[in-house]
Amino acid sequence: MRPIRTMMYVPGHKEKWIEKIPTFGSDVVVLDLEDSVPHHLKEQARGIVAAAVANLKDCGSRIFVRTNKGRFAYDFDDVLAVVQPALAGIIVAKAEDPQDIEALSRMIAEVEHRKGMRHGACTLIPPIETARAAQFVFEIASNPRVETICAVSARGADLERNLGFTWTPEGLETLYHRSQAVIACKAAGKRFPIGGMWQEVHDLEGLRKQALFNKQLGFAGEIVLHPSNVPVINEVYSPSPEQLAFYRGMIAAFAEAEKKGEGAILYKGEHIDIAHVETAKDFLALWDRAGAPA
Repeated sequence: MRPIRTMMYVPGHKEKWIEKIPTFGSDVVVLDLEDSVPHHLKEQARGIVAAAVANLKDCGSRIFVRTNKGRFAYDFDDVLAVVQPALAGIIVAKAEDPQDIEALSRMIAEVEHRKGMRHGACTLIPPIETARAAQFVFEIASNPRVETICAVSARGADLERNLGFTWTPEGLETLYHRSQAVIACKAAGKRFPIGGMWQEVHDLEGLRKQALFNKQLGFAGEIVLHPSNVPVINEVYSPSPEQLAFYRGMIAAFAEAEKKGEGAILYKGEHIDIAHVETAKDFLALWDRAGAPA
């Protein structure tokens, strides 16, 4: 599976915005039924989103839906309406622990069965938004239906309210949270954790700076909130032609050295051994599958 570089949210009741989704260029689009939809419009939004999922099957983006969570359980009416063959998955609203993930997974399994879908066809992506979820992040990521996780670190959002930190653009206050999420995700065998989100959508330099730092931590993509943010994030999380050429040259140089009985070389001034070459091969295999530039 290729990385999700960009995950853009669109309110489920905004039909004109939904019509523009094919122009956004985002790897994933999340049709939101939760926080961005006023309570009195949720039923209307559910119908709009259920129809949109089928209509967007060839839009160029994978389509997810963020469903609602009630006081005691996830909203089965939401799940029943939106789970269908064209849906890639569900964004899990306010998951607290592995039991929440398993409960929603079982709901989805029932709907998949009713609709004649393959079991497991609809994946889950849980944002880690609370202290309890952060405590159980590895267990959450380990559920077989979970595709990856999001380590959300937005200003003024659920995590800041729950943990009580003070948000800064530098992000020191969420560094542990983000690194912990990356480690847990990779330890659970899920390769492509998602970071974000940058809320000052017209500050593209701030967006780029945050994304570059998150990429250094091991994230594979970001949540975005505006179409203008998509090209910036796609660029940050895509390999450059120079990076691809560097790795291809490294592999070729090491192969020649091995023929001469060498186990380590200097390549462009860097010490290179088999571990570096395996990293290069893994990187190229990933982006060759994903259609990176030659």
